[in-house]
Amino acid sequence: MEYRQLGGSGLKVPALSFGTGTFGGGGELFKAWGASDVAEATRLVDICLEAGLNMFDSADIYSHGMAEEILGESIKGRRDKVLISTKATFRAADGPNDVGSSRFHLLKSVDASLRRLKTDYIDLYQLHGFDAVTPVEETLSTLQGLVRCGKIRYIGCSNFSGWHLMKSLATSDKFGWSRYVAHQAYYSLVGRDYELELMPLAVDQKVGAVVWSPLGWGRLTGKIRRGQPLPDQSRLQSKLVRDIGPPVPDEHVFNVVDAIDAIAKETGKTVPQIALNWLLQRPTVSTVIVGARNEEQLRQNLGAIGWNLTAEQVKQLDAASATTPAYPYWHQKGFAERNPFPT
Repeated sequence: MEYRQLGGSGLKVPALSFGTGTFGGGGELFKAWGASDVAEATRLVDICLEAGLNMFDSADIYSHGMAEEILGESIKGRRDKVLISTKATFRAADGPNDVGSSRFHLLKSVDASLRRLKTDYIDLYQLHGFDAVTPVEETLSTLQGLVRCGKIRYIGCSNFSGWHLMKSLATSDKFGWSRYVAHQAYYSLVGRDYELELMPLAVDQKVGAVVWSPLGWGRLTGKIRRGQPLPDQSRLQSKLVRDIGPPVPDEHVFNVVDAIDAIAKETGKTVPQIALNWLLQRPTVSTVIVGARNEEQLRQNLGAIGWNLTAEQVKQLDAASATTPAYPYWHQKGFAERNPFPT
């Protein structure tokens, strides 16, 4: 396993992390992802640790807290061997303060996650989304207090816009508080919006990308191709999953998969392995979160490391997955002489 710096922090994380959205299977959304119980989750954790993958990502809303509970059970007796990242901000209950990034909600959420995870600290604590109602000073001072008391060690965010992240970083710098060292963001060969503003910001501010849904919300599993029906076990069989996931035109998916298939014939690798390896070569990527319903899927995903696509193969995938960016990004491409950030 390759280990990388998490943004501008001193923490090293594995190039691949394991996402626990498949633990529990509570509700239609998460049942479509998977439903691993403690026994199966423990086996998956075993395989991860054998491969050197020691970072596990969760969230308080995954299966209504069940994912954190199952993760806590599956790492029992080996907490010192793993890194735990989890998240809060999204609505966790029905009360008026059971949502957002207020001091009230974050303090309550951290303690609840610690209980479910059966630990006294969280290695990386991330805001699941931006709360535009709560002042960033309130949010960041709360996170700073949690760092100082040892309940969390590093802070990150998720699904922020560029201005959300930059305003937060500037506020941390102003008061000397802990900075976001990670941004958990959607990024894939069929979803490259991250490159337009968030990647240049991350290069400039040393924020590491923690990539979620690297297989394009189930579209790059190798089972979805032109002229074929969706496989029975695809998460995309669920209308709820389709509706809340990132939209991608079918023809764009098919064109990208065609390009991956050509490279698969050259390399002997699978579609998911190629899609993951492409991400691992992108600027700012600290770790890519992979999920798995079972041992077979996990071992296949672990096969994305230990080799690299050639420069020519990367170029082919870049071309096949390229789309016309929104303004002002298409205009900025014409000023590359003074705009050196990767796009």
